[in-house]
Amino acid sequence: MSALPKSHSGGAGRKAVCVNRRALRDYHVLERVEAGIELTGSEIKSIREGRISLDSSFARIEMGEAILYNMNIAPYSHSGSYAHDPLRPRRLLLHRDQIRRLWGQTSSRGCTLIPLRVYLKRGWAKVELGLCRGKRLQDRREELRRRTAEQEVRREVNRRQGTSR
Repeated sequence: MSALPKSHSGGAGRKAVCVNRRALRDYHVLERVEAGIELTGSEIKSIREGRISLDSSFARIEMGEAILYNMNIAPYSHSGSYAHDPLRPRRLLLHRDQIRRLWGQTSSRGCTLIPLRVYLKRGWAKVELGLCRGKRLQDRREELRRRTAEQEVRREVNRRQGTSR
């Protein structure tokens, strides 16, 4: 198997497979953590095909392990009768001290663990977890106003640069 050039792999050996845009919109991301995912063979093949969804997925720390729930990995198209359960809970691979720290922060600070994106790094599937706190409706509205103002400024700058040429 040949390696893809950096331009095709997203740079630095990472190829983003799925991004959870809804989480970035609805939550304040306080911290980001990279974790491996314990997968079966048909699951990693399906991820490489891009058949994955992070909608309504979340992670919890239970009995000293990080578990990812509701991550939908569609069955691999060539798996035959040995297809995996698309919504099964998947164990996340983190160091013990990372798990303890995340458990303390999620239990005491009112935060939750949300998968922000899934990507391939040197052939291994990784998930970027965000330690998140939910945004209020007012925060979302302010962000929308700010974003539209920035777009208008960019549009005006581009319009003025286009007329001066």
